[in-house]
Amino acid sequence: MNSNSEKRIIVAGFGGQGVLFLGTTLSEAAIIEGKNTTWIPSYGAEMRGGSANCFVTISNNEIASPVFDEADFGVFLSRAAIDKFENVVTKGGLALVNSSMTGERLLRDDIEYIMEPLSDLAARSKEKMLLNIMALGLLIRKTGILTKESVIKALEKVSSAKKPEFLKFNIESFEAGYNLVKAVQSKTLEKIGC
Repeated sequence: MNSNSEKRIIVAGFGGQGVLFLGTTLSEAAIIEGKNTTWIPSYGAEMRGGSANCFVTISNNEIASPVFDEADFGVFLSRAAIDKFENVVTKGGLALVNSSMTGERLLRDDIEYIMEPLSDLAARSKEKMLLNIMALGLLIRKTGILTKESVIKALEKVSSAKKPEFLKFNIESFEAGYNLVKAVQSKTLEKIGC
């Protein structure tokens, strides 16, 4: 992985899953914390259903290039996304995977995985949960790359610019994803007999 001062994140899925919104929110939260950041979006011609991904770099120092070949963290919201970009996650990195969309597959043994059925959890929730923001909460809690407070402030800013009516759902979804880490850690401890 990169030095402690610079973290690279790839977020990938398909159009309509909020991939670019997640990346924008990460960058905005970094700015709120006084960090340097870059955000490079990429998407297919289709508005919904085509591929979508973005590359985000967060650093305490100047960022030499916004383009990278290796990421410390990957957030994969679809099967096509993990199939295409899993190899970008560097040895010792973390892949956060929406297991609702990936099915059974071989996993690398040199990175950590968090496999959560985010689409299923969002669909079953009583509130309108947003899987991309649940993934954001999970990423922030697991990695600590940004503070919870700065991400909530970023959600307020980005939501008000895009769709203010979604702010409540964004914050609730972030909290749900953030709290999933407790459940993931509990499951891990049960498996090893603690």
